[in-house]
Amino acid sequence: MSHLRLSAAALSAVGLRVGVVAARFNQEIVDALLAGAVAALDRAGVAADDRDIVRVAGAWEIPVALERLARRGRYDALVALAAVVRGATPHFDFIAGECSRGCMDVALRHAVPVGFGVLTCDDFEQARARAGGDAGNKGEEAVDAALALALALPPPGAPRGAR
Repeated sequence: MSHLRLSAAALSAVGLRVGVVAARFNQEIVDALLAGAVAALDRAGVAADDRDIVRVAGAWEIPVALERLARRGRYDALVALAAVVRGATPHFDFIAGECSRGCMDVALRHAVPVGFGVLTCDDFEQARARAGGDAGNKGEEAVDAALALALALPPPGAPRGAR
């Protein structure tokens, strides 16, 4: 399967504010996703003062943290980072599905882009490949996607054609 990539060089998000919510569970993987996300924010010109990083226990807690950040009304984009690895029980399905639904609910309720960097993998090998390995870094890609959408959409209440 080919991988579609945004042109990272084309993104200039100077002046945008971004909130990142990253899980602590599966920390090795999520820390690598977070490193990719920070690199993407740096590359796009998002100043350190214009980004907030919030750590939560796991993927289950991400939608609540995103909701709280979105309610502040200060962010042009939000990003969710976690790694949910399949186990022997259906726990994986509940956590992955509800995290995904919760992230989309926040995006739609607040009309703010939410970059979805939540890995849902069968094993740790797949997760490592997507957190800076052979399959790239999905944390970086989540930031790129959220910034691209934030740049494409006018800010709430802006006149038509703004941005």
